[in-house]
Amino acid sequence: MSLRSRITAHESAAQNTGGPTDSTSHLVSAYRSKLLEEIDLAEMSALSPSERRARLERVLGHIISREGPVLATQDRTLLIRRVVDEALGLGVLEPLLEDGSITEIMVNGPDQIFVERGGRVEQVPVRFASNEQLMQTIERIVSTVNRRVDESNPMVDARLPSGERVNVIIPPLSLTGATLTIRRFPRAYTLRELIALGTLDEHMLSLLSGLIRARFNLIVSGGTGSGKTTLLNALSALIPETERIITVEDAAELQLQQQHVIRLETRPANVEGKGQITVRDLVRNSLRMRPDRIIVGEVRGGETLDMLQAMSTGHDGSLATVHANSAEDALMRLQTLASMSEVEVPFAALQDQINSAVDVIIQLARLADGSRKIVEITILASHGRETFQIATVSRFAARPMSADGRVHGTFEHLPLPRRIADRLYMASEPVPPAFGVAHSADELATREAV
Repeated sequence: MSLRSRITAHESAAQNTGGPTDSTSHLVSAYRSKLLEEIDLAEMSALSPSERRARLERVLGHIISREGPVLATQDRTLLIRRVVDEALGLGVLEPLLEDGSITEIMVNGPDQIFVERGGRVEQVPVRFASNEQLMQTIERIVSTVNRRVDESNPMVDARLPSGERVNVIIPPLSLTGATLTIRRFPRAYTLRELIALGTLDEHMLSLLSGLIRARFNLIVSGGTGSGKTTLLNALSALIPETERIITVEDAAELQLQQQHVIRLETRPANVEGKGQITVRDLVRNSLRMRPDRIIVGEVRGGETLDMLQAMSTGHDGSLATVHANSAEDALMRLQTLASMSEVEVPFAALQDQINSAVDVIIQLARLADGSRKIVEITILASHGRETFQIATVSRFAARPMSADGRVHGTFEHLPLPRRIADRLYMASEPVPPAFGVAHSADELATREAV
């Protein structure tokens, strides 16, 4: 049996029986030990990652030629890759990390690995040889960002140097064993590419372009994995090159193309529990940096109050994302998050703050077929301490799912409130013909958020 066949059989057996690995793993482990015996670790540390991998592959090739076994070229290449992945990379996760179609990797203990492709979650036929191997991989991951994971620190949330977001939780908190979740660094899509994917249409693009150039404050809302960061990144391309942009993120994902961009990222506490820098700290500091616009990757706590104050006191045109399942939920969540600051502000005053600061809510959703769409664009039509009122100007009207399992539908566009149209005109931005202007309250599709 060829090595490739043995590996395939090994992975199938591991998935079906949940038992330990067979001779293939012993072969990989044996050559990994031989490789580590022959290399100079001090010399290797001075090399770049690509040079280090090339050196290991070359040394391992000499070991196999010297000691056997005799293998076909493809089998030899596969063995070398497996051994080097174990010695240098992340073992069985390396092929998954190299697969550009995978957006998330979820390891539920050593025996189960799931991935997300095209918005759908599926199990893959690979596994770790043991819980010890999984823990070694986790320790290798967190050590790259100077973190540690053990019983005294069983949860870690970090970003890898290559951009992936990583979450680790181990026993006793996790009853299913060590759990590792890796969210891939999203590639930067252009708005034209998002139109091709069906996330929005040309009329929405015309409206959003005008709103951003006219310095409206936008909130991008949606559930986990709905594409908030991807859309925020694409929308930022509409900001003029002449403006100074400051981005604040918990884990840096935005890839703005403008020349004058300052990127700020939070810092976790060290092993002594000191030195933490939060999103709120960075938002406050950004106000002292003469920003034209502030972009917050996600508001999730007391920094929401600082962001709202910035939006309503001279930093028009700012953008942020929030986790919420509808525009109404987004407003209520902003109010709740803003109340989490140490400053005690009455809910009615927070309502006034949100009505003054937020202009537009863009609601995203991941549909049943895995596609991401803007399902609604709403204008915040309330003022002062009024109950939240939102006016829908765009929405996705879905039709019943077709036999091919895809969600089909159309984007519908409604008249803009007069005050929104007036702000566009004053900024020399036209109202897209697909929308028009509502000349009376009866023409607006308004509703209360609470």
